[in-house]
Amino acid sequence: MTRTRPVVVAFDVNETLLDLSPVRQALVDHGVSAELFPAVFSRTLGTGFAGTVAGSWCRFRDAFDTALVQLTDLPAADRSAVADRFAGTSPHPDVAPALELLADAGIRVVTLTHGAPGIAEAGLARGGVAHLVERSLSSEAIRAWKPAREVYLWAAGVCDVVPADLALVAVHAWDVHGAQRAGLTGGWSARTERRHAPVFDPPHVSGEDLVAVAQGLVSLPPTG
Repeated sequence: MTRTRPVVVAFDVNETLLDLSPVRQALVDHGVSAELFPAVFSRTLGTGFAGTVAGSWCRFRDAFDTALVQLTDLPAADRSAVADRFAGTSPHPDVAPALELLADAGIRVVTLTHGAPGIAEAGLARGGVAHLVERSLSSEAIRAWKPAREVYLWAAGVCDVVPADLALVAVHAWDVHGAQRAGLTGGWSARTERRHAPVFDPPHVSGEDLVAVAQGLVSLPPTG
């Protein structure tokens, strides 16, 4: 199927739009090696994924706390303090120019996360780019985690577009793969993973950073 220029672009939040360095630093501040952060974040995602597949659900914060319980000896108060730092994150440098490029092309922008409502909004406001985002969507509303198909279809419905007119942009290959399997256009940035996972479908659009991905989406032929 030939992909066309999306009407709406949904951006993943954690690591894609928002730099999680403050959360990593919070671990260090509480005596945990910064090198453990990738394992904690991956365990958080794995917990959420497993719950969705098994037919249960938990909040992102609860999954993150579970990962800290499993991988560290931090007491509850310290774990809560680390989790609170998600609310203090800011956008990566490539976010503003990517959002501006899409806005100039007349493409609507939303965020799509399984994180807590309010985190994306606060981070975007801190980076001065909130005005470039139409709305922020959290799949907490439907009690499911990406890459479940239902999350992407729900987002398309909320944005009042068919799946083919919605693009999902992320720095995680699993997220882009899930979106494409649900009928969306996928845009993957190599900023975090360096190479796209070969076990997943190739992304429709890819680039070294979000600006390159946005340019690729804008360059797709218009519908009709």
